[in-house]
Amino acid sequence: MTLIREDDLIESVADALQFISYYHPVDFIQAVNEAYEREESSAAKDALAQILINSRMSATGHRPLCQDTGIVTVFIRVGMGVSWEGATMSVSDMVNEGVRRAYMHPDNILRASILEDPDGARKNTKDNTPAVIHYEIVEGETVDVQVAAKGGGSENKSKFVMLNPSDSVVDWVVQTIPTMGAGWCPPGILGIGLGGTAEKAAVMAKESLMEPIDIHELKVRGPESRAEELRLEIFDAVNNLGIGAQGLGGLTTVLDVKIKDYPTHAASKPVAMIPNCVSTRHAHFVLDGSGPSLQKAPSLSDWPDITWDVGPSARRVDLDNLTREEVKSWKPGETLLLSGVMLTGRDAAHKRIVEMLDNRENLPVDLTGRVIYYVGPVNPVRDEIVGPAGPTTSTRMDKFTDQVLEQTGLFAMVGKAERGSIAIEAIKKHQSAYLMAVGGAAYLVAKAIKSSRVIAFDDLGMEAIHEFVVEDMPVTVAVDSRGTNVHEIGPVEWAQKILIKNAG
Repeated sequence: MTLIREDDLIESVADALQFISYYHPVDFIQAVNEAYEREESSAAKDALAQILINSRMSATGHRPLCQDTGIVTVFIRVGMGVSWEGATMSVSDMVNEGVRRAYMHPDNILRASILEDPDGARKNTKDNTPAVIHYEIVEGETVDVQVAAKGGGSENKSKFVMLNPSDSVVDWVVQTIPTMGAGWCPPGILGIGLGGTAEKAAVMAKESLMEPIDIHELKVRGPESRAEELRLEIFDAVNNLGIGAQGLGGLTTVLDVKIKDYPTHAASKPVAMIPNCVSTRHAHFVLDGSGPSLQKAPSLSDWPDITWDVGPSARRVDLDNLTREEVKSWKPGETLLLSGVMLTGRDAAHKRIVEMLDNRENLPVDLTGRVIYYVGPVNPVRDEIVGPAGPTTSTRMDKFTDQVLEQTGLFAMVGKAERGSIAIEAIKKHQSAYLMAVGGAAYLVAKAIKSSRVIAFDDLGMEAIHEFVVEDMPVTVAVDSRGTNVHEIGPVEWAQKILIKNAG
C-alpha cells in the first residue's frame, strides 16, 4: 500500500502547469528546428524562426509561450494499491487546486480563459478551473498523471466523423485538414482516435498527443501495426498538401501523427482528430509516496541558436499617420513593421461594439483610421508592460468585420491565421487589409509593445480594449485591399512544388 499526500498531487500539478507554460518538450523543439532547417518557403521559414526564438525567450524568461494558456486536461491513472493519506479533498478537487495555484502564481500569472455557463453568461471563473479530468483505476501502487493545456485555437479545430467501415481514414484526413484553416498554428501534431464509440475516439485523440515525437524512428524501423501504417500514410499525405507553417505554404504542416485505436462495433468506424499547435504543452509525472514529483528543467543548449532579421525589404508603417492610400499600397506577403498606437479587440469586444452600433450608441473609443489587434494578453508581472500578447484566431471576428469597417472607419486588422470569405469580401469592399502576426510567438510579439492601458470595456477582463504603443511589430500582409489572400495562394503554390519534387 502506497500513501499519497494530497499536497503532493496539488504541488505536482501546479508545478507541471507552470513548467509547460514556458517550456516546450525538447522533442518538439528538435522537430521544429528540423522543419526550420529543411524549409524552402521563405515565409514559412520566417515563421518557424520566430516560433523557435519565442520558445527560447519563454524558457529564459519563464513566461508563457502563448497568451492562450489553455484549458487544462488531465489523464490520471490511480493504482489500486494507493491510499490518500489524510486527504480532505476529492482527487478532482486536488487537481483543480493545483490548477488554481499554477494559474495564479504571482511570478508567472497565466491567463484565465475558462468560462462557466458556456451558452449563457459565459462568466470567467478567474482561476482557469475546472480542469477536464479523465480517470483510470489500474494495477499498481503509483499515481500516474499526464497534464496538458490546450489552447482554443487548436482545440477548436478538432474534428469527428463516423465513417463507414469501408471508408478510408487517410482520405478523410486529407479532405478535412484544408477545411481547418491555419488557426491551429501549424506545424503541429495530429492526434487521432480510431474506434470505440464517439466519445472514446475523442478521448483517445486527445491522449495520443501526450506521446513523444517519433515519426522518423518509425520510418526507419517500419510499421508493425495498421495504426502505425496509418501514421506514416497520413504524415506524408498531409505534408504533401503544402499548407506549411502558419498556413503560408511550405514543406512541413505536421511534425508527427499520433494514433490510438480501440475495438469498435461492426457497423462503425468512429474517427476523431485533434491538432496540437506550435505552443504544444504537456507534461508527465508519477507519484510513488516519496513526495511531490517536480519537472526537470531542460538545458538552454537544447534550443537552436537562431537569429531572426526581417531584412531590408520590410516596410515601416507609422500607425499614427496611416492613410487609406498607404493601406491600399500594401502587397500580399509583404512584411510590415508597425509603430505607434494600436487598439485591441477580440470576440466579446466586437460583439459589444456591434450591439452599440445597432443601438446608435457612441462607442467609448474612436476607431477611425486605426488598426485593431485581435489579442487577449496575459497580465504583466514584475517590470513587464504587458504579458505575452500573441494573436488570436481571426475567423471568429469575420461576422463582425463588414459592419465594423463600414461604421467605424477602421483601416486594418491584425490577427492569427486566415480570414473567411465573408471577411475577405468586406476587406475588398472597404479597401481595408488584414495583417497576420505569428501564432506561437506571443512572448516575442510582446517585446514590441512599449506601453499598454485599458481604455474601454474593462469589465471584459482580458477581452477589454487595450491601447498598445508598439515599435517595429512585425506582421505579414495576409489579405490586401483587393482581397488577395496569401493563405490561398501559398498552399496551392507549395502543393504544386511538392508534387513536382516528389515526381522527380
